[in-house]
Amino acid sequence: MKLFGTDGVRGEAGSFLTAQMAMNLAMAAGIYFLKEAKTKKILVGKDTRRSGYMIENAIVAGLTAVGYDVIQIGPMPTPAIAFLTQNMRCDAGIMISASHNPHQDNGIKFFDGNGDKLPSSIEKEIEDIYFDESKCCTVYATGSQIGSAKRIDDVIGRYIVQLKNSFPTNLSLQGVRIVLDTANGAGYKVGPTVLEELGAEVIVMHDTPDGFNINENCGALYTSDLQKKVRESRADIGFALDGDADRLVVVDEKGNEVDGDHLLGALAHFLHQNGDLTGSGMVATVMSNQGLEDYMNEHHLQLHRANVGDKNVLEMMKEKSINFGGEQSGHIIVHDYAKTGDGLLSALQILALVLSSGKKASQILRPFSLYPQKLVNLNVKEKKDLSTIENLSELLADCENENIRHLIRYSGTENKLRLLLEGKENQKMLAMMDKFVNFFEKALNA
Repeated sequence: MKLFGTDGVRGEAGSFLTAQMAMNLAMAAGIYFLKEAKTKKILVGKDTRRSGYMIENAIVAGLTAVGYDVIQIGPMPTPAIAFLTQNMRCDAGIMISASHNPHQDNGIKFFDGNGDKLPSSIEKEIEDIYFDESKCCTVYATGSQIGSAKRIDDVIGRYIVQLKNSFPTNLSLQGVRIVLDTANGAGYKVGPTVLEELGAEVIVMHDTPDGFNINENCGALYTSDLQKKVRESRADIGFALDGDADRLVVVDEKGNEVDGDHLLGALAHFLHQNGDLTGSGMVATVMSNQGLEDYMNEHHLQLHRANVGDKNVLEMMKEKSINFGGEQSGHIIVHDYAKTGDGLLSALQILALVLSSGKKASQILRPFSLYPQKLVNLNVKEKKDLSTIENLSELLADCENENIRHLIRYSGTENKLRLLLEGKENQKMLAMMDKFVNFFEKALNA
């Protein structure tokens, strides 16, 4: 059994992700981190799901049982955990969240002492400890070696200062009207606070979490309410976060959603113009549109493509000595200020770009044309090895003969097959997508 997916461990709380699993996983992680412990402190945060209470207490039990002291900071964005883990000199950080998933799911993400997500090799070591009964659940601390736990409620200020430091001091948000949808998630307090402290008039939506309404018809995946509110309130721009606030979706002043690749291209060019883009390019993923790559080439910049997952984007950024990258889905990494995707920090960079341009969001945030592209998430009964599916190679060859780019992969966290097709001729691409959907419905769900 494999625990870790694309972004930590994730699944339905109470069935897959039980209290017992959370405790044992925390013990396994604690045993791993103790090998090079410096402070014997681990930071734990969470989003607003009801199941977070169960999982948090289980994690605290597991960590203290192997000798770690735990600092609990309550609901905070994932990028805040990454920042505060390093800022507070902890050996590691843990975020309890299932990101954009519905409230029934939950997850556990780990960060090392530098605030970086763990590479797959370390996740594998923790997984091995978890499944090794001779190591996990037998290495208990005793007496004075048992760890302690304390809750700190005022660390939000440190993260707010970090966010504000990313915004140019020569700019002000005075007179800027912003609609912010916090998805009833982890950014519901810090989001409005940082924007208001920088002078903006903020209209906040979906900021009353009750443990069950996180991501429910709101936030980054459901922007219809945000689009309507932007138009009704005549706002300058709208922002939608996801449940753990590491993702951003932007709506312009006309109430239209801006594609994630448009945001990446516009920000990369803005950073380049200001002399703030290192490495002569940026990192995106295999999901990004060819139009983005063409735009980068036009400006003599490179687009490097990583596998899906902001962790993979960051690893390639480090490898290429590049300080900017992201995913089409809204994870944007400005590495000078953040170790992972950060929805609020990205919003501030977008605002800096719009204000510096002197133009409206609709005029500046779509700097190039996108090739027609369609993504279908197909629910599947079984994740069969794609290389073993009969006649798939012939279908892929037909696709390539029509000059249609394809990307087919399983979700790392859900029983879904993700189908992405892209081509200059929209009708051909859509017809090919129908073929793919029909093919995989028979091959994986018959």
